[in-house]
Amino acid sequence: MASAGSALKVHAVRFGPGQELLCSLLAFVEERNLKAPFIITCVGSVTKATLRLANATAGNTNEVLGRDVGWQPAVMLLVIHLDERFEIVSLVGTLNKEAHLHICLADKEGKTLGGHVLGDLEVFTTAEVVIGEASDLLFDRQMDHRTGFPELVIQPRSEMN
Repeated sequence: MASAGSALKVHAVRFGPGQELLCSLLAFVEERNLKAPFIITCVGSVTKATLRLANATAGNTNEVLGRDVGWQPAVMLLVIHLDERFEIVSLVGTLNKEAHLHICLADKEGKTLGGHVLGDLEVFTTAEVVIGEASDLLFDRQMDHRTGFPELVIQPRSEMN
């Protein structure tokens, strides 16, 4: 288990209609040279999303094995492509170079769907995001052979000087 404490810096940003949320967040982080950024909160709406579902493994991370039925995925689906209006109910995760974000979206009937963000999060009206940065830490990702995925590595920032 890796853990560490740190001072906190807070950044707020609003993205507008048509902007792709994941790319916009990564650009924001890069422009400000944030070393240990994470999502504190996000509210808004999107018209598109590409998500990986929980049944993915390191060997099949981006395969589409089933068909969409409306916005609800088939049981075998690992990646879903959504193309309708959704409210962002929750967005959480780390925003280092290889961002690890999960999102929960609600459709027009209030039904929710969530997963690992792969991209195509096109903002509908707004995305108001508050980003935290652990100012004494550095977030990195390294391959974890136990999981088959690049996992979070937390380091004191002083080790990087």
